[in-house]
Amino acid sequence: MDLTTVWFLLIAVLFTGYFILEGFDFGVGMLLPVLGRDDRERRVMINTIGPVWDGNEVWLITAAGAMFAAFPEWYATLFSGFYLPLLLILLALIARGVAFEYRHKRPEAAWKHRWDTAITLGSLIPAILWGITFANILRGVPLDADHEYIGGLLDLLNPYALLGGTTTAALFLTHGAVFIALKTVGDIRHRARRLATRLAIGTAGLAITFLTWTLTIRSSTTAVILAVAATLALLAGLAAAHAHREGRAFTGTALAIGLTVATLFAALFPNVLPSTADPTGTLTATNAASTGYTLTIMTWVAVLFTPIVLAYQGWTYWVFRKRIGVAHIPPH
Repeated sequence: MDLTTVWFLLIAVLFTGYFILEGFDFGVGMLLPVLGRDDRERRVMINTIGPVWDGNEVWLITAAGAMFAAFPEWYATLFSGFYLPLLLILLALIARGVAFEYRHKRPEAAWKHRWDTAITLGSLIPAILWGITFANILRGVPLDADHEYIGGLLDLLNPYALLGGTTTAALFLTHGAVFIALKTVGDIRHRARRLATRLAIGTAGLAITFLTWTLTIRSSTTAVILAVAATLALLAGLAAAHAHREGRAFTGTALAIGLTVATLFAALFPNVLPSTADPTGTLTATNAASTGYTLTIMTWVAVLFTPIVLAYQGWTYWVFRKRIGVAHIPPH
């Protein structure tokens, strides 16, 4: 296996980890006005992700940095062609982060409501736009022979991409509902569990439709196996939620999201950004990669520092592993 393939796989792993971890963050944020009946319940929900949400975003920063260093042509074309959706994702993430920090600064209900809205929209917008972005990466976009994007915004809003955005939003909603049920006690736990089971049929239908459509656009034996595994994991997770087994349910939805992202990367390889206009404009893992020397240095850095980062984040989740409820939140 050459280093270009290694780094394609590493970037796939980074985005997979990001969507699994940030997926329940987004789900909790989107469900804030749905499950949080009063301020204390909303504070419970925010506190379930409070210690980890910013660490989860490190996966995105690392994935983007790895893409920039390992596949600069891919990075340049993607971030210029997808400038508007990626900018909207960035602004939404900034607004959400600020909202987490500023929500408690003043006691007025109107003040908190505005920041709650920022958290909800800051979670919903990326949940949809990430699906649209990755669906377009797999489907392909108009590129000329110089690998420059020659399409417009409407080219990105095709039916397959819109289905992708709807699917990721539904998966994150379900993942977030299961996470809330896993991390809370009392009435909010039961309502989150009921909501997860209600979302089950729609989420499963969207995911199966999206994965089937994906395999008709681009496919490989590995992609088919991963798509089937993603479907089975999602169905198993939803069955576990119905049976009140939150831990197994969370494992199932996490595997479903991870295997769905893995399906997209497996179907995409060896391309990294196909061209629907000029076939010579297609970016592959080979023609978009950095030099061998650069990839070698990056590999050694990754080998040294990745275990440290994983150990630290694992420790964080272990420290904040217990359930919380309204009783743990002071009235003011």
